[in-house]
Amino acid sequence: MTELLQLPTGDTARRALDWVQRTEERSIANHSVRTFLYARVVAASDGLVSGQDYNAELLFLACVLHDIGTTDEADGELRFEVDGADAAARFLAAEGMSAAETDLVWEAIALHTSPQIAERRGPITRLTRLGVRGDFGLETVEAAERQAIEDAYPRLDVEKHLGDAVLEQALRRPEKAPRNSWPASLVRAHLDDPHNTGVSEAF
Repeated sequence: MTELLQLPTGDTARRALDWVQRTEERSIANHSVRTFLYARVVAASDGLVSGQDYNAELLFLACVLHDIGTTDEADGELRFEVDGADAAARFLAAEGMSAAETDLVWEAIALHTSPQIAERRGPITRLTRLGVRGDFGLETVEAAERQAIEDAYPRLDVEKHLGDAVLEQALRRPEKAPRNSWPASLVRAHLDDPHNTGVSEAF
């Protein structure tokens, strides 16, 4: 199981992980790492080879940064996925990443809550989306793999913490919850029952 938990070790990947772990709530940071690990599991189950069919470092960057829009540092005027994609793009540009590679990561982050769209884009966007779904119960992940990943990076009630973070932003800035978006669905659920203390529905 050691190989299952390996993360990229390049300088940009390490700095991205540090950024996430410094600024995101721990439960969300753990989810971001698990998203990459599950994305790689899905890639292997689909017969995709790292370095041949997809770039593992770009996949890691997309996965580990996909919820950076929930942080104060990346909180702007757009839905959290787009604010996060923009913040990630600024970070990657400062790291010297090419415009083409930065755009791949931007797209994956911006579309990670867009079912039936993200899955039909390139491998980075598709695998990021499926990695997110993997962390919320995608059946292609085996029980032993899931246990090892969650032992290394505990869930810590991420369903509630992630939903609450997105909802708080949307209530403060309604423009961050455009109609028919996942943030908008959280707002509707909150308005239906403002006292609900349960976990938010995953997308």
